[in-house]
Amino acid sequence: MIYVLAFGVSLALVLLLTPLARRLAIWLGAIDMPHDRKVHENPTPTLGGVAILLAVIISLLLCKVLATYSSALAKPLGMVDALSSYQLLGIILAATFIAVLGAVDDMRHLSPWMKLAGQVMAALVLVSFGVEISTIALPRGNVIDLTASPILSILLTIVWMVAFTNIINLIDGLDGLAAGIAFISAVAFFFYGSRVGADPNTLQAMVISAAVGGACLGFLRYNFNPANIFMGDSGAQFLGFILGAISIQGILKRTAVATLFTPIIILAVPIIDTGLAILRRARKGRPFHYADKEHIHHRLLYIGHTQRQAVLIIYLWTAVLTGIALSLEFVASKTVVLILLAVGLVIFIATTLPRIVIGGRELEMEEEEAEKTEETAEGADTP
Repeated sequence: MIYVLAFGVSLALVLLLTPLARRLAIWLGAIDMPHDRKVHENPTPTLGGVAILLAVIISLLLCKVLATYSSALAKPLGMVDALSSYQLLGIILAATFIAVLGAVDDMRHLSPWMKLAGQVMAALVLVSFGVEISTIALPRGNVIDLTASPILSILLTIVWMVAFTNIINLIDGLDGLAAGIAFISAVAFFFYGSRVGADPNTLQAMVISAAVGGACLGFLRYNFNPANIFMGDSGAQFLGFILGAISIQGILKRTAVATLFTPIIILAVPIIDTGLAILRRARKGRPFHYADKEHIHHRLLYIGHTQRQAVLIIYLWTAVLTGIALSLEFVASKTVVLILLAVGLVIFIATTLPRIVIGGRELEMEEEEAEKTEETAEGADTP
C-alpha cells in the first residue's frame, strides 16, 4: 500500500541520512553549545532537520512516481491526482523554505523578527498554492464561508501556520520531545483521514502524514536521550509547519464542528506550553522570544524526573489527548467522551498540576536569583 511505502521509505532514509547530517553540522560548525538556560551538557550537532526534510520530500516524490507509473502499487482511487496536485507542490516548496530558514538560523542565529517574517512568507506561499482555511465550522451546524472574505482567509491561515510552526519549535527542549510529539500527531492525522473519506485533500494529507511519521520515528533512533544530534530549528520549524499544512488539508477543510478543535486538542500540550511562555514573559516584561527554563518539560525535570521520564510523560499526555480528540469526532456517544474528558482533567489537576506549579515557582526563584547574580557581576565590572 502507498501509505506503507511513504512511511517505510521516509523512515529508512532518515536512518541513512541523519549520520550524514551530523557530519555536515560538525563541518559547518552548527553546534548547539551547553548554556545555563539549556538542558544538554555536551556540545551537540544540529541540522538533523535537513535529514527529516530530505526523507519526507524524497518519500513523497517516490510515491508520486510509483503511483503514476506502477500498476502493481495498491493505492486508493484519486491518489494519483492527490500526489500530482498544485497544492502538494506548494506544501513542499513552503516547507522546504521554512526548513532552510531554520538551518540558516541554526548556523547564523537569525533575529526573532527575521524568523517571524520568514514564517509569514512561507504561509503566503501556501496560500498562493491554494492551501488555506476556507471555512470555519461553528456549533449547531453553522459554517462560516471565508471564500467571500479572502483577506480574512489569508490572515487566519497565516496565524494558524505561524502558530503551528512555533509550538513545535518551542517544545523542542528535551531529547526526542519534538520528534515524538510530531510522530504521535502525524499518526493521529493519518487515522483521522482514514475515517473521513477519500477526497483528494484527505488522501494528500494522509500520505504526507505517513511520510512525516516515518521520518520522526526514524530520527528518534539518534535523537532520543542521550541524543547525538538535534533536529534544530530546521527540523522543529519544518515539522510544525508541515503539521499545520496537513491539518488544513486533511481536517479544517471539512465542515464538521469538531474539526476546528481536533488538531488543537491533539497538540494541546505544546499549545498550552507556548501560551504559558508568552504570558510568563509578558508578565515579566520580557520579549516573547526570551529563553528560559520554565517550560513544562523543565518543570518535570525539576520535580525529580529524568529526561527520559519527562519526555515519556509528555508523550503519554499527548497520546491521551489524541484519543480524546479522535473520540470526540468519531465516537457516537458524546456523553461518554465528555465524561472521560472530565475524569482525565480531574486526574491531571489532582495528581500532576500541583507538582508542576510548585516546581515552576522554584524555577522562577532560581531564575530571579541568577539574574540578580548577573546584575551584581555586571555592576562590579563597571568602573
